[in-house]
Amino acid sequence: MGGPAARVARGNERRIVRILRNLEAVILMVAVTLALSTTVPAQAGQGPSTGGPRYDAKTETTISGVVQEVKEVVGAGQGTGIHLLVKTSDAVVEVHVGPSWYLEQQKYVFTKGDQVKVTGSKAKISDIDVILAREITKGENIWILRDAQGIPRWSRGKRGQ
Repeated sequence: MGGPAARVARGNERRIVRILRNLEAVILMVAVTLALSTTVPAQAGQGPSTGGPRYDAKTETTISGVVQEVKEVVGAGQGTGIHLLVKTSDAVVEVHVGPSWYLEQQKYVFTKGDQVKVTGSKAKISDIDVILAREITKGENIWILRDAQGIPRWSRGKRGQ
């Protein structure tokens, strides 16, 4: 029962168990990395492929007002995005700014009480009128979020490709 062959077998068994545990960890890390690298950040692309609204330069408008609320909104498997509720002289308008990671990377920070001017495309999401921001002015800062065609600066390619 305790002969040399049995000891070798137990040693091999332990090595195999360690290898399998390491393999499980590697597979898990690869799966998580793939999942994170293939998700599209919130609002990264609009249109039929993502189910989100398309930026339409023909509906572009400019509003000015005070930020009433800053919301970090979780997308359906698409990360989180920042939305602002901006009180204008007429109404409270929901403004879709961009993905949280991009705003953090660019050091774009919004807080309740900020006076802002927003230029963007009018859109309707779940029967709610929103603005997809292209440019936001806050104090002396002018932050360009999209080009004139509405292609997001955080996007790696053009829509529809």
